[in-house]
Amino acid sequence: MPIQWFPGHMASARKKAAEAMAAIDVVIEVTDARLPEASSNPMIAELRRFRNRPCLKLLNKSDVADPAVTRAWMDFYNRQPGVKAVAISAKSAAEVARIPALCRQLAPHRDDGVKPLRMIIMGIPNVGKSTLMNALLKRKVAKVGDEPAVTKHQQTLDLGPGMTLTDTPGMMWPKIEFDSDGYMLAASHAIGRNAVIDEEVAAFLADILLKRYAQPVAARYRLQTAGLDGPGLVEAVGRRRGCLVKGGGLDLEKAAQILLQDYRDGTLGRISLETPETRVAMIAEAWAARAAGAPQSDQARREDEDE
Repeated sequence: MPIQWFPGHMASARKKAAEAMAAIDVVIEVTDARLPEASSNPMIAELRRFRNRPCLKLLNKSDVADPAVTRAWMDFYNRQPGVKAVAISAKSAAEVARIPALCRQLAPHRDDGVKPLRMIIMGIPNVGKSTLMNALLKRKVAKVGDEPAVTKHQQTLDLGPGMTLTDTPGMMWPKIEFDSDGYMLAASHAIGRNAVIDEEVAAFLADILLKRYAQPVAARYRLQTAGLDGPGLVEAVGRRRGCLVKGGGLDLEKAAQILLQDYRDGTLGRISLETPETRVAMIAEAWAARAAGAPQSDQARREDEDE
């Protein structure tokens, strides 16, 4: 089932962010290092390109992402004009402390001591924006929570002499184009649970784990992964962890939640859900499937033309 999630307050958040962009020098876009492209809101790129603003793209949660894959993504983004990509963990004070200087490098015209360097933090829900904001200001100014879309309001604060920082609510976009992006976002807890079915998301995640990270999964749950598919791995985890319902059947929802939480917490090791190569392959496969599919309805055709 395709996953879509666009709470009402996000439309207002986008409008306010667009207005704030006019008075901003540098956009700090926070993404999840485990799925950097799937967690990049295309509306953010649209807004900053319209205003011709440089972007410091932070691949946050790099401490739980596959380091080789993260390096590949940084190479990918650093080839884009006006973009500087850096891998960080917002929990590391030393890594966070580098950010203002990196922003100054992207806006050298603001290094004259006359006008302040104006930065804005943007990103989708639950990628660590609030944690980053609090770390930069060295005090709690943004509410941090495990559920997505905790921050609901935009605020601008002084970061230090000659620097201001605007924090924005997490923003999704109205239509997630590729189904796999929706599942990766749901697996990483960037989408509200009321919009997803945990068993389906866990099965999607399990397929990726079996293809690329079978060894740490086998070690974590002490099971043989050979011959398993995604749903089979969820069932195997449920059996190993004693996820049973009355009558002795498997509680697949509980098993799914165990697998998802272990991935989110980094208990399974340093895992990335997409690479630049798998991203290209996924998009090509998706477009090929659409080209080979049934004729679109007039409504669907109009939506594609609008995009």
